[in-house]
Amino acid sequence: MQNIQYIKDAYSKEFSEDFPYQVAEDLFMNRIYRDSINHWIYNSQLSGERRYVYSDLGLILCQQVIEEITDTCLYTYVNNNYYRKLGTNLTGYVPLQRFPKERIAPTENDIYFRRQLLQGYVHDPGTAMLGGIAGHAGVFSNANDLAKIMQMYLNKGTYGGTWFFADSTFDRFNSCPYCDEGNRRGIGFDKPELDPEKEGPGCSSISPSSFGHSGFTGTFVWADPESGIVYVFLSNRVHPDQDNEKLYNMNIRPAIQQVIYDARMDIK
Repeated sequence: MQNIQYIKDAYSKEFSEDFPYQVAEDLFMNRIYRDSINHWIYNSQLSGERRYVYSDLGLILCQQVIEEITDTCLYTYVNNNYYRKLGTNLTGYVPLQRFPKERIAPTENDIYFRRQLLQGYVHDPGTAMLGGIAGHAGVFSNANDLAKIMQMYLNKGTYGGTWFFADSTFDRFNSCPYCDEGNRRGIGFDKPELDPEKEGPGCSSISPSSFGHSGFTGTFVWADPESGIVYVFLSNRVHPDQDNEKLYNMNIRPAIQQVIYDARMDIK
């Protein structure tokens, strides 16, 4: 750690016009990096291979598409049109602008990039370098708010008497166009693993129409149209650091989900 040096002029300890993006406490990034990241994405080459590769690049660009169409910043748009109307009052970007640090769970003790315990700053380094607001990450929430959002998806775009988007939009995003070719991922969600020989994101009882997302830091949300079950699991896998793999090795998230499904069958 002592041998690690920041690139000259990449960071400043103080906010300024040239260093507007706060990536951690007392650490601000040079504004040129945002343009550089976009430049690298625009000029990245496609592999040409028809296989699944985890990538956030498309979602990072989606932010720019949304902001161009709506003529407003992403945070303002989703907050006014979704979070407030859903009653998800704790959900949003850059939480330290709205809540004291003590209300926000810490994540990783980042000894390489930001050299401090992250609390209230987004864990994802790419989002941090983009100012904490990005199309692929940066949203903070709690279990109750996430349950509302997942229930809205389960209702195909409606919640509390408010219509957010067409049910056909949900059906499109919940489709799995390449499942026949061995790729379980949907357009907008993760989907169940259909191959019994492969390990999937959820338990064995979830239906093929179910959908959700698992997060690197230990989060997991899943909704099942057939059972009506909404499952939200929030943990802090990367605390104190991301070498902690017990959550994966012990298969905790699917195991808890299976208990919920088993309890439902017992009630029946």
